[in-house]
Amino acid sequence: MDRNIRTVEDVLQLLDGLFTPEADRWTRDAASWWDTFYADRSRPVPFFAAKPDENLASYVDRGLITPGRALDLGCGPGRNALHLDSLGFQVDAVDLSPTAIGWAEERAREAGACIRFHQGNAFTLAGTELGGRYDLIYDSGCFHHLPPHRRISYLSLLDRLLAPGGHFALTCFTDGKAGGSDLPDAAFYRDARLHGGLAYTPQALRRIFSDLTEVELRLMRDEPPESPYFGEPFLWAALFRRDA
Repeated sequence: MDRNIRTVEDVLQLLDGLFTPEADRWTRDAASWWDTFYADRSRPVPFFAAKPDENLASYVDRGLITPGRALDLGCGPGRNALHLDSLGFQVDAVDLSPTAIGWAEERAREAGACIRFHQGNAFTLAGTELGGRYDLIYDSGCFHHLPPHRRISYLSLLDRLLAPGGHFALTCFTDGKAGGSDLPDAAFYRDARLHGGLAYTPQALRRIFSDLTEVELRLMRDEPPESPYFGEPFLWAALFRRDA
């Protein structure tokens, strides 16, 4: 007989278990899925290239964010972490995949970058390896792979790690376009899978992050292959500030 529910985290873990293993792309057990995804570096995946997001570069160019401590959530091969390091940020970067972290560390060595990489679940690492407060928390494509109930964990991480006056920046799937699913939250539990990721409307993002002040929310610019930046128009680019 299983009667182990006692805390909110117990409930969240129970909900995690409602999804089939192949649907899981974010917990410790998902590392092997992402390892396979990142194993072939020659694949024509746009965000495999060592290019920062166009919106991230724009925030810095316009003075919306300035160098400080930064945390890159779901850093993949480290393209945004490397850009932040080159601008003078002190960067921590975390990803589930050992393969992605290994690739990112290679790039950092080649660039002479000083980035602290962490392999694991950011929710588990928050408050331990990921300690103190960050002036910038950046997420390019991690949030939209979370099941709905894990938004609670995500908001808790922001509350714990984002400094007063600091910024949170996010790119995630838009609604009504290729990439993310427009299904309502309850449908993901009925289907036991996440359909490749969750799409969001601007209204949903504003509600979820309503404790923060919106600075900018727009579509990512569509960057051509020859651009030094990554940009796809099926992604939102959002910047929020935590008021002091």
